[in-house]
Amino acid sequence: MLRITGPSIPLCDGVSRREWLRAGGVGLGSLSLAGWLRARAGGGSGKAKSAIVLFNTGGIAHHETWDPKPEAPAEIRGAFGTIATRTPGLRVGELMPLTAGITDKVAVIRSMVTLDNAHSTSGYQMLTGVPHVPLNRENAKPGKPNDWPSFAALVQSIRPGRGGLPAAISMPQRIANNNGQDPWPGTDAGFLGRRNDPWFLDCDPSDPYFSMPGGDAKGGFHPEMLGLRRSLLDQVNRRADAILSPAAGSTFDMHAQRALDLVSGRQARVAFDMARESDKVRDRYGRTKYGQCVLLARRLVEAGVSLVQVQWANHDKNKPNGGGWDTHEKHNESIKGWLIPPTDQAFSALVTDLDERGMLDETLVCWISEFGHTPRFNPKGGRDHWGRVFSIALAGGGIKGGTVLGASDKHAAEVARDPVRPCDFLATVFHCLGHAPDTEVRDLENRPLPISRGRVLGEILA
Repeated sequence: MLRITGPSIPLCDGVSRREWLRAGGVGLGSLSLAGWLRARAGGGSGKAKSAIVLFNTGGIAHHETWDPKPEAPAEIRGAFGTIATRTPGLRVGELMPLTAGITDKVAVIRSMVTLDNAHSTSGYQMLTGVPHVPLNRENAKPGKPNDWPSFAALVQSIRPGRGGLPAAISMPQRIANNNGQDPWPGTDAGFLGRRNDPWFLDCDPSDPYFSMPGGDAKGGFHPEMLGLRRSLLDQVNRRADAILSPAAGSTFDMHAQRALDLVSGRQARVAFDMARESDKVRDRYGRTKYGQCVLLARRLVEAGVSLVQVQWANHDKNKPNGGGWDTHEKHNESIKGWLIPPTDQAFSALVTDLDERGMLDETLVCWISEFGHTPRFNPKGGRDHWGRVFSIALAGGGIKGGTVLGASDKHAAEVARDPVRPCDFLATVFHCLGHAPDTEVRDLENRPLPISRGRVLGEILA
């Protein structure tokens, strides 16, 4: 069974503004619209109808994935070697053999930088394109002045839903620290208001009893049943209006109506019916919670969802670091045992599956994270948080495969060339979706604001 809004993904618990401004040689403090307009590149003429964002909650281990340093000392390069890929001159970590075979469809960015080493604030920057105030503040709370909407919420606000489905979905849990007690800022609609929140789904598509909300009704969906549900909803709403504030009542009504639309829409029911996939396809993605979430993301964009964000899902409290990517201890054991192999499988399966279905050109795939991991191992054999440089990867949706943008230094510790900021990444995502970065949204006070103040990365566009 799937629920709307549920428990969150748990994670563990400074850099000066001057350093931030210096990074990349561009004024990262120049957040005025006029300054951005002078620097922006191009309009929104992308090919993508939708995007799937794989958010590697906890950090991408860039030394063992997209930016290995085989010539570095052992305490930096780690325990694993590198392998050649389909892209001449590009080598990746040896734990990514399946992904190595599809890099001709992938653009790698090796110079991402947030200059923030805290999950929630570096994550805020990657999700919104705006630096958190202040940087390096773990367990930061949502709200002013850090209430810029996530890119999923921006998509929800500027694109229509279809077939009872919303424009943007985030799953299988909302991102938060401390066992779900502290949701990250920048995961919701912020100053755009709750109406533009992406749908947060708590789900496990690998469960054999998985279904959409209300989808386990044995007798199917009958107009009479839905009519009774609507009548009940009207009665509840009238009661809510009497006891709640107008704003709270409006939000309640909105989410209840969304849920009812989801139940009544055939397109939505079909999208969530994982049994329609063959065993071969399900095995290809991996029978893990994460792998099946990635497969469900493909089904949702087929059904018309504009953006699906998938967080890391294979948590296990009996494993080091809770089975997640926040590898403060036993890094090598973790990435080899249960982190990189299922990610390699799911990412490569998604790109290949979309390509075989003729959907890759119109679906942007992003593998991103809030930051990378430290060049040196700590005394517990772990790598800690590192926002000074890390790597992400994009494919499909107008991206030029077989390309590498930027570079890190010899230890993958600092940006060596072509720094890329989160706002640049998001400007590129919106461009690929057909929205110019200067597309305006209006906040709750009706003030116009651009969806991004970054530069479209023309170097990786087809």
